[in-house]
Amino acid sequence: MSEASNPDGAVEAAEGGAPAPGHRVLRLVEVMETLRRECPWDSSQTHESLAKYLIQESYETLETIEDGDYPQLREELGDVLLQVVFHAAIGAERPEGDPARFTVDDVADAIIDKMTRRHPHVFGGVAVSGTDEVWSNWEAIKAAERAEKAKANGGSGETSVLDGVPFAQPAVLLAYELQKRAVRNGFPADLVGDDGAEGGELFAAVAAERDQGRDAETDLRSAARRFDARVRAAEEAARADGREPRELTEEEWRGYWSQTSE
Repeated sequence: MSEASNPDGAVEAAEGGAPAPGHRVLRLVEVMETLRRECPWDSSQTHESLAKYLIQESYETLETIEDGDYPQLREELGDVLLQVVFHAAIGAERPEGDPARFTVDDVADAIIDKMTRRHPHVFGGVAVSGTDEVWSNWEAIKAAERAEKAKANGGSGETSVLDGVPFAQPAVLLAYELQKRAVRNGFPADLVGDDGAEGGELFAAVAAERDQGRDAETDLRSAARRFDARVRAAEEAARADGREPRELTEEEWRGYWSQTSE
């Protein structure tokens, strides 16, 4: 029998059918609750102590994607999902009425609401002509959300087109996001460039990559990987000649470097 949707939009398996996708996430929530009760390490963790793991697991997932190791991707995504469930379990332990309290369902509801709100062309009957209009609507909706949040926090509701860009991210990603957000909201692309101060040339290099429709962070990581591979190849060539790489002169390094391919 086919699956049926309930009034809230959740998918449930019909009687005798296969379990609905996502049913094992419920088991993960149960496992996490047990660990919080019975494991000394898990029960002692806080949002702050776990923060570094969220970053670490995300980077491990990114590396798996870059390596094209898709069989391993399932495990790495599981590690990321665990962090989400872990933080939600901690949030749920706060007392009722605490504004900082939230459950894993609250987390899911928040992202469901956000995605449906920001995709009116899918869930709201709004017609769009293509991807550019999707992005335009997305930015307008986000701006309205930021203004509403600012008013709720006692502000005037006036916001910058750059609000919401996290400065804690890697510098290349930060530069890319600031440039993209500004230009997407009407800022002249030709004004994004080298300001003549420290880091200006790097900022302009990110803009040049973006102008070509490329992702500067991804491309820089690719360049780093190529450099890593070429250095290791030069080392192999040296060892094949009975030489220890750390003992090579600069001229000898250049010789082995020239033997490697770009």
